[in-house]
Amino acid sequence: MRIGELARLTGTTPRALRYYEEQGLLHPQRRPSGYREYAPDSQHTVRHIQLLLSAGLNTATIAEIVPCIPDETTVLAPTCQELLDLLAEERDRIDAQIAGLTGAKDVLERIMNTSARSGEQGV
Repeated sequence: MRIGELARLTGTTPRALRYYEEQGLLHPQRRPSGYREYAPDSQHTVRHIQLLLSAGLNTATIAEIVPCIPDETTVLAPTCQELLDLLAEERDRIDAQIAGLTGAKDVLERIMNTSARSGEQGV
């Protein structure tokens, strides 16, 4: 399939797909005309890339992980067990970000609650 169709099927843009290719995350074939030709399973790869990017992983890390997820049902290929330490580090980083965001949210809620009570007293 061509780049526009893959972009439409995955809800991304041709520009993002070209970026994924530049980063070594996608490997389309080239037609004699120079157009990119994506394999049908590229849809799964793009969805994995999008999910991993949304989790905050960088493209270098994703480049290591994507080959270890060969299809929609395999969580991690048996030949890629060495990635477990890297994935644990990423999980810990995400947990720390969640904790920081939760703390910031708590501060905002306290400020909002204090402001709301102050407003009620002034009435």
